[in-house]
Order: sequence, then structure tokens, then C-alpha cells
Amino acid sequence: MSRPFPSRSFTPSSFVRVNGKIRAREVRVIGVDGKQLGVLSLGDALNMARANGVDLVEIAATATPPVCRLVDYGKYRYEQAKKDKESKKHQHANTVKEVQLSPRIDPHDLMVKTNHAIEFLSEDMKVKVTLKFRGREMQHTEFGFQVVKKFLADISPYGHPDFDPKLIGRGINVMISPLPRNKRGKPPGPLEGAATPIAAATSQSAAPIAAAPPAAPRPKPVTVVSSKPAGPAFSNSPFAKLDLNPQEG
Repeated sequence: MSRPFPSRSFTPSSFVRVNGKIRAREVRVIGVDGKQLGVLSLGDALNMARANGVDLVEIAATATPPVCRLVDYGKYRYEQAKKDKESKKHQHANTVKEVQLSPRIDPHDLMVKTNHAIEFLSEDMKVKVTLKFRGREMQHTEFGFQVVKKFLADISPYGHPDFDPKLIGRGINVMISPLPRNKRGKPPGPLEGAATPIAAATSQSAAPIAAAPPAAPRPKPVTVVSSKPAGPAFSNSPFAKLDLNPQEG
């Protein structure tokens, strides 16, 4: 028994009418081989689907008349899931990362922030650049535009601005989108001449080990001879003064 109302998990985009759930009186039918069979009544289309051992699936409900296809419903769902998965691979992520600059930013700090922006763009993320003015810096906004233009020039192989930098309030804003993968530059690797930890460990292990110097001879133990006569084993022995050879009287 069909429900009078859709369930809470119902989504119009994912709902597909199959066989008896189709409400139209006439439908435009596409055959199993992909050829159009013309406009048929719903009963004739259902009989044709049963004769071919497949389902009648409504693929375009908004058309007049609705378009239906003779196909196995399980196979149809698998094909749709595969298409959705492939389309998501080519879509850019909606994640937006923000990079904040200043008119008097240090060149080293600007290079670090540029590298961060390049990493975000290489991962198909958008980058929002914000440059804020403080106090009297608003009197010389041209310095802020120079910093933003230099930033955009450095990341041009990886992304392009959606619009020209604009002064909004007390700051300059611009949104940068990543270039397509086939037109995007390769992410910058480690600096040339700088050995990675693995390379350094490999070079150290491959280097020849220097011969150790010969060990010095050990000194012979010195025996200390005491000039005192050996005394009794026990100094407090009660038999120490006992005469063992008494003289006869």
C-alpha cells in the first residue's frame, strides 16, 4: 500500500517513479537498445516492459508527455550513482580559506602567506584575501593595493581573481579561484640544495666510517706491599695473649 504523503527522508531530486507508480496516461518510451519507440499509453508501455523482463522507469517527469525508459531499475540506479560520483570529482570544493595581509607586511611573511594560498589552491579550495588598514594607513591605500597586486602576481600560475581588488570599508577584498588542473602549475617543492631528512640520513649511512685510533695499553695493576707484620685476624680476640708453649718449672 502506497503512502498518501512522502516520508521525511523524501527528496524530489532522488525520487523516481517506476512501473505502477507512474501517473501519466501516455508516456514517451525509450527502448532497451536506446531507440525511441514513440508515445504509447501507460498500459502498452507496461506490457512492453513485462515482455522484455525489465522495468518502466520515468527519467523525465517534467516533459510532456513524461519520458520513460525500458531498463532494469537496479542497473539504472547503479548508472546514476556512477554518474553522480564522476561529476563530483570534477567539481571544485566549496571550501573557502582566508588569508589576511597588511600594508606594511614583511617580505618574508608575505612569502609565507603566498605559499599557504598556493597550497589551498592546489587542493581545489578558494582563497579570500583580506587586507585591513589601521589608523592613518587609510590615507595611503595605494600601498595596500600594491601588496595585493604583488600577491596576485605570485599566485597567478595557480589561481585567478574572480573580480578586481575592491576597497570595502577599511580593507581590500578579493576572491581567488583555482585554475583547472590541466592549466595549474605544480605545487612548489622543497628548496633546491636543501637536503630532506631522509636524504640526509641516507648520505650519513652511506658515508665510510673512519678507522678508530688504536686503543692505549692498559696499565698493569700495582701491588702495594705493607712493611707491618700481619696481625691477628681479630684484634679483640681473648686468645691473643695466651702462651701456647708454657715453660716447665
